[in-house]
Amino acid sequence: MKEDYIKRINRILLFIDQNLDQELPLQRIAEIGNYSPFHLHRIFKAITKETINEYITRKRIEKAASVLLHQREVTISELSLQYGFGSNSSFTRAFKKFYALSPKEFRTANPNKFSKIGKADSKNGQENALSEEYICIINNHKNWIKMKAEIQIKEMQELDLAYITQIGHKGMQDAYSKLMKWATPKGLLENQDVKIITIYHDSFKITDPDKVRMSACISVNEKIKPNGEIGLTTLEKGRCIVGRFEIQITEFEKSWSGLFIWMGENGYKKADRNPYEIYYNDFKKHPQGISIVDFCIPIE
Repeated sequence: MKEDYIKRINRILLFIDQNLDQELPLQRIAEIGNYSPFHLHRIFKAITKETINEYITRKRIEKAASVLLHQREVTISELSLQYGFGSNSSFTRAFKKFYALSPKEFRTANPNKFSKIGKADSKNGQENALSEEYICIINNHKNWIKMKAEIQIKEMQELDLAYITQIGHKGMQDAYSKLMKWATPKGLLENQDVKIITIYHDSFKITDPDKVRMSACISVNEKIKPNGEIGLTTLEKGRCIVGRFEIQITEFEKSWSGLFIWMGENGYKKADRNPYEIYYNDFKKHPQGISIVDFCIPIE
């Protein structure tokens, strides 16, 4: 019964994510999961630890934050209208509850601007020291990318995937264990072209780690019938910045940060698709615990 609940909630999460700029009446959401509105409230919170309204509001704010980070040409007024806020002031109040900054302050604090801060005249030594610290951080990330990554722009092909949803950063190992237990007797791991992939539906930059939603995935080349917690999805084709890394698990965050900085420095814009990782080995079997992985950022 729990697995059926998760499967239906997964459909609802996907529907919400794809329609954040539309009205999302409760009755319509309940129909997607084949629930009554009353039962949907109870089951949704039991699985996600948030009410539906809390989840939708958070996702809209986080989506707006992502646009502030990556699409500087979009105005704050446009964002407030696009994501269903009646005015700039109501959008600003809701935004500040999440980030303790107004949208304008959040955009100004965007790390992608740090390299430009040093060009501004500073009124005091403290501001100057902060600018130097930011520039140092950015330069460290740039040097890291030069040393650790082979970067290419690739046209990535569409991939059919079987997946398990994980909400929160602490459960991915269990999610992959369940996925492999399901895939092994089906012979999916014997396919030489099989790909193991993590899709990030949220960004650790703007989402609380306990609420970040990820998908643990394995590629499938045939019609597979999902069961239990397993769902089916498709990774869209499209251009990506692909950074090939050979790193320790503890170095993933720094590598992602460096790759996003590389994206901005080279004039690319993130597309409205989810970043993902493709793994080429089991780091636990590597003598130095090294993971060979592609970090993929979809771009326009």
